[in-house]
Amino acid sequence: MLEGPITRLGQYRRPRALAAHTEQRPPAMLSRKYRYLIALAQERHFGRAAASCHVSPSTLSAAIRDLEDELGVAIVERSQTFAGFTAEGQSVLDYARRMASVEADFRLHLSRQAGDLTGRLRLGVIPTALTVVATLSAALARSHPHIAIEILSLNTDAILRRVHAFELDGGIVYTESCGGDDLDFEPIWQEQHVLIAGSKTGVGAMDAITWAQAAQLPLCLLTPDMQNRKTIDRVFDGLGLHPCPSIETNSIISMLVHVAVGSWCCILPRSVFDVVGAPQNVHILKLVEPAVAWQTGLVTLTRNPRPVGVEALILAARQLSAD
Repeated sequence: MLEGPITRLGQYRRPRALAAHTEQRPPAMLSRKYRYLIALAQERHFGRAAASCHVSPSTLSAAIRDLEDELGVAIVERSQTFAGFTAEGQSVLDYARRMASVEADFRLHLSRQAGDLTGRLRLGVIPTALTVVATLSAALARSHPHIAIEILSLNTDAILRRVHAFELDGGIVYTESCGGDDLDFEPIWQEQHVLIAGSKTGVGAMDAITWAQAAQLPLCLLTPDMQNRKTIDRVFDGLGLHPCPSIETNSIISMLVHVAVGSWCCILPRSVFDVVGAPQNVHILKLVEPAVAWQTGLVTLTRNPRPVGVEALILAARQLSAD
C-alpha cells in the first residue's frame, strides 16, 4: 500500500500551463520548495528527504506538487517509491542547485561587506589527499577564521560531477583529471609515491625498489575506479607490466591495516605518512625506475565573476603553493 505523501504524488493532475508563468521573476532568495527538491535528489527517498529538511513527508510532497503546478511540468517520476526525476525535473533540479550556490555566495559576499567573511564551503577530496588537505584548511582559516569547511572523501569522478552540479565549491584531485575549459585548477602539492611493505614480504633491507620489482610483490591497491589506482596502472602499463593485486579496496585505512598484518605491500603518496606516521613493523621504500611524482591541487568551476568563497579557497591554495 502506498503511504500518504506518495499516494498524493501518485494522484498527479496535469498542471496549469507553463505559459501563464513565463513573466514571473524568480524570488530573491531560493524558495523552500526548491530546497526540498535538492534534498530529495540527495536522499533519493521522500521520508529521508523530509527528515533532512525537518518537515513531514506530506509537507515535502505537497511542496513538490505545488512546484509542479507552478512550473507546468512533471518533476518526479511516479512510482510506489522514489523513481527519479523526469527530464524536465532534472532541469528544474539543475536550476535549483545553481540558485542555491548563488544564494550561498551572496550571503558570503554580504558577510565580507560587513567585515568578516562568514559561511560554509564544501570541498571534495580524493582519499590519498585527505591527510594533506588540512594544510589548505589551515591556510583558509588563517585568513577567514569564521569560514566553516565541509570535507567529503570522494573519488575523482564524483568530485567533478558534484562540482559541475554546484554541490561542491571545489575539489582536491590530480592535475591530469582536470580536462575541459569549464574548470580552473590551482596546483598545490607534488605527490611522490612510495611502496609500503609488510614485515613478511622480504623487502625490509632495501631502501628503494623498482616498479618492475614492485609488480612481483603481493599488492594491496585502491580499486580501479580510483584516480590513484589509474595513475599507478599507467606507470605499470608504460613498463609493459600488468600486476594483479591480491587485494583491492577503496579505503586507505583498509590498505594500511592489511600491510600492517605483514603479508602485503601498497603504493601511496609519501605525504600520507608525513602527516599521520607509518604503521609499526612496515618498511617504506622509494619507487624508482622511473621516479614518478603526481601533482594534486584545487579544482573549481570556471565562473565570471568568481564566487567569493571559491576566491577565498583559490587564494589559500596559492598561498600554500608559494610557501
